[in-house]
Amino acid sequence: MKKFTKQENSWALYDWASSAYTLTITTAVFPLFYKASATDAGVSGANSTAYLGYTIAIFTFILALLGPILGTIADYRGMKKKFFTFFFVLGVTFTAMLAFVPYDNWLLLLICYTVAALGATGSNVFYDGFIVDVTTNERMHRVSARGYGLGYIGSTIPFLISIIIILLAGKEIIPLSSINASRIAFLITAAWWVVFSIPMFKHVHQVHFIERESNPVIQSFKRLGKTFKEIRQYRTLFMFLLAYFFYIDGVGTIISMSTAYGSDLGLSATSLLIVLFVTQVVAAPFAFLYGKLASKFSEKKMLYVGIFVYIIVCTYAYFLETIVDFWILAMLVATSQGGIQALSRSYFGKLVPKENSNEFFGFYNIFGKFASILGPILVALTAQITGKSSYGVFSLVILFIIGFIILSKVPEPTEAAPVDEVAAS
Repeated sequence: MKKFTKQENSWALYDWASSAYTLTITTAVFPLFYKASATDAGVSGANSTAYLGYTIAIFTFILALLGPILGTIADYRGMKKKFFTFFFVLGVTFTAMLAFVPYDNWLLLLICYTVAALGATGSNVFYDGFIVDVTTNERMHRVSARGYGLGYIGSTIPFLISIIIILLAGKEIIPLSSINASRIAFLITAAWWVVFSIPMFKHVHQVHFIERESNPVIQSFKRLGKTFKEIRQYRTLFMFLLAYFFYIDGVGTIISMSTAYGSDLGLSATSLLIVLFVTQVVAAPFAFLYGKLASKFSEKKMLYVGIFVYIIVCTYAYFLETIVDFWILAMLVATSQGGIQALSRSYFGKLVPKENSNEFFGFYNIFGKFASILGPILVALTAQITGKSSYGVFSLVILFIIGFIILSKVPEPTEAAPVDEVAAS
């Protein structure tokens, strides 16, 4: 396979830019900063966690509703980049604003976080949709995997810089309070996101589109309605989305609840951050590897491999007892976390009608977002009934098995193409 083109590299580099937000703001620094702020303001631990949960649910619900609608409008000529830019600016601006919110105003912190999350997640909907504009079906799995691989590498650099500043401030080695050190982490994240997004803006452009019509909003709703009416013609595509819903729910649940498992084993916050950092580093080469192996064995077979690895992860979690076990579990997750997400994106990209890519990636986003509901509930109920969190993780095997079975019924993209082309015409 020839080298990556300027457009492919510029598109993949956005993952390098935006993943800094995911790791620093969504996963690590901001949750700890917010919890400390709420605690100092007299909010109980249970309530502050609940408020953060409500916040995540709110922006997830908003974006899930808006995704297909905005995506349908963005399929018109020249609209995709405009929507991408709007959400990008929204995300970057409010990420930076987190640094200027008064420390004791936990509610304003949550409001800024909500808007930043809307921007970050919203820009990713259109970023994913651009994959059909920068590459071919034959190269899509390699390009998507390159994006995830670069994302894992890129996210660790500003994260490591931020953690070093926070740790040095905590030990009073540098003349900064821990609060201001965290604020600097927010600014570093925003700056990193902006700088490395420049190639995306310069070199990536909408190639596949629908010509603009009068009353585009009304026409977009009509096209969305038509998609639902003709859903049987998109059977292959929606079968894949159903399989994706189940197995990505398991993946997302393990990612989002990993720190809780670590805490149960007695890992300190510092140790958890180190595990998280190492996981990101290990995940990068494996994301690239999945892309290369997909060229040889097909994306679908590599998705089977990823699902199988996660079944092993859930089974191993059942016997989890020591910190060493947790490290082994984290490294197993790292081998397939990026690969399964990258190949899911490229597999779906091959199934969608190119000129309607944003509409369908809006659905892809919905399934991905709402998939984050079932897994945590399953884990919570199982853990409460059995009294052991390891049993809760083991219960996720059900989701991976269901996803595997449904995926086995989905034809390869080359076999499914004629059906989708008929539907798109």
